[in-house]
Amino acid sequence: MRLARIAHPQGFAFVEIRGDVDDPGSAVCAEIDQHPFGEPTFTGREWPLGEVRLLAPILPPKVVCIGKNYAEHAAEMGTEAPEQPLIFLKPSTAVVGPGNDIVYPPSSDRVDHEAELAVVIGRPCKDVPASRAKDVILGYTIANDVTARDQQAADGQWSRAKGYDSFCPLGPWIVTDLDPAGIDVRATLHHADGTSELRQDGSTSQFIHTIGEIIAYISKVMTLLPGDVILTGTPAGIGPMVPGDEIEVEIEGIGSLRNPVVAG
Repeated sequence: MRLARIAHPQGFAFVEIRGDVDDPGSAVCAEIDQHPFGEPTFTGREWPLGEVRLLAPILPPKVVCIGKNYAEHAAEMGTEAPEQPLIFLKPSTAVVGPGNDIVYPPSSDRVDHEAELAVVIGRPCKDVPASRAKDVILGYTIANDVTARDQQAADGQWSRAKGYDSFCPLGPWIVTDLDPAGIDVRATLHHADGTSELRQDGSTSQFIHTIGEIIAYISKVMTLLPGDVILTGTPAGIGPMVPGDEIEVEIEGIGSLRNPVVAG
């Protein structure tokens, strides 16, 4: 099942997207009553995918991120891979949807992309054993953990560098039946002159800490709520973006998330 959040001629809705998403003229958005958690109830209203605007698929109560979960990324950051998951938070106000602008803050000299698989939590949970992590997951989506790299280095902690409005693109939808083991995670930077470069090309098989281990670790620290989003770390190849670029994150089995970069 693909769950999405859309803007349509009558307002906004949570929907299930049915049909071939590569053919927006034939795919249909079926409205879900109230929220997508648990067994969905459908209202009967539908819109063609081509006639709606995709929003961030969830407005998370919190975004919990895992740092340095790929050994090669830890190495390119000049550090050792952490023995335990390294967690930090991004504010919910950083979340934007597919196609929305990433705003380059004038206070930064370097803003980087970080392609990541994101886990969406489906029910309240605390102290979840790693073996039962699947029971609390609603599904998976694509994330870009945008980072003001110069400010991350200057501050010694990461709240400012990773917390700007627009620094957490999510989307285009949540896939509920994805097997996250060994799927490809890529980032391609498209420049204003029409050229493109593949920046990141990794796989979740390279995780240092598995999704089960991550959820178990986080849920020992804080209660997870329906709609919470967990970013699982980025593969090697992070790099700068500038206004005029467009960054595309692709994850096997989910799709593509594209966002233009604009000057703030």
